[in-house]
Amino acid sequence: MKILKPPRLRRGDLIGLVAPASPPLDWTMVERGVRYLEGLGYRTRMGAHAQAQHGYLAGADAQRAADFNEFLRDREVRAIFALRGGYGTPRLLPQIDYAAARRDPKIIVGYSDVTALQMALWRRARLITFAGPMLASDLAGKRDPFAEDQFWRLLTSNHGVGELSQPPGKPLRQRHGGRADGRLLGTNLSLLVSSLGTPFSPDYRGALLVLEDVGEQLHRLDRMFTQLRNAGVLSAIRGLVLGSFTQCVPSDSARPFLAQDQIIDEMLEWCSQPAVAGFAFGHMPTKVTVPLGCLARLDADRGRLLLLESAVV
Repeated sequence: MKILKPPRLRRGDLIGLVAPASPPLDWTMVERGVRYLEGLGYRTRMGAHAQAQHGYLAGADAQRAADFNEFLRDREVRAIFALRGGYGTPRLLPQIDYAAARRDPKIIVGYSDVTALQMALWRRARLITFAGPMLASDLAGKRDPFAEDQFWRLLTSNHGVGELSQPPGKPLRQRHGGRADGRLLGTNLSLLVSSLGTPFSPDYRGALLVLEDVGEQLHRLDRMFTQLRNAGVLSAIRGLVLGSFTQCVPSDSARPFLAQDQIIDEMLEWCSQPAVAGFAFGHMPTKVTVPLGCLARLDADRGRLLLLESAVV
C-alpha cells in the first residue's frame, strides 16, 4: 500500500475540530484555542457533536465517529485537530472511513488516546499523522515556544526538517548504541498494547518505536512492556525512543516495588537495538511533534533523531 503524505497547511485552510475521546474539561479553553488558530489565519469548523457528552465520553460512539468521518470526507477540510485525549478513541476504530482518508489525505493531529486512531490510520490507510499539540490542552492559553515553533514548521513546510531537535539543555540519552533507519510509530504505550492483535494494530517490524505514558501504576507499566516483549514487538523494531513516563507511581509505596528506572532498565535487556531515553514527548508542555509513519534515522551514539523526508507535500 502506498504511503500517503497530506498536503502542507496554508493560511486560509480550514481545520476541523473534533473530540474523539473525552469531553473538554473547560470549553473556554476550546474557545481560546479557536481564537488562536483563527488569529494565525486559519479557518475552523467545530464538529457537530463536539459538545455532546455520554458519561466519560464526548458523545456516543456514533456521534464522535460521524464528526471525524465528516471531516475526512469534506475536501474543503485540510486538517483535523483533536480538542483533547482522555478515553474512548479505540471504540471508534471499526466505524472510521479509511477509504476517505486514502482518497483525500489530510493532516491529523493529537496524542495520548488519539494514538489508537493514528496507528489504525497507518495500518488501514498508510497515512502519515502527527502526534502533537491538542487544541484545548496545548494550543489555548500559555503555549510553549519550543513546542509551538516545531509543530508549525512540520505542518506548514514540505522542505526537509532534518533533526527533531530536543529542547535546549535536554539531550537524548543513549541507552543502546548504534544507528538505525525506520518509520516512526507508536507513542502512548497503553494504547499500543490495548490494540495488539486487532485489525487496527500496525506491523511494527522495522519501525523506530516511540513510547510514552502518563498516570500508570508502576506494575502496570511493567506489564505493558512485558506484553510488547511477549508479542514480539521489541525484537521486531529497529530502534527504540523513550519519551516521558509522567506520574507513573507505585500502587502502594509502603510495600516493595520496582522503581520506574529499574523497570525500564530491565525492559532494555529484552531489546538489543539502538535505544535512547529522554525524548521530549509525552504529557508535558515542552514537547516535540512526531510525524508518525515518517522515515527517520536514530543515531543513538550521537543522541540524534533525524527525519529523512518531509512529513507533508
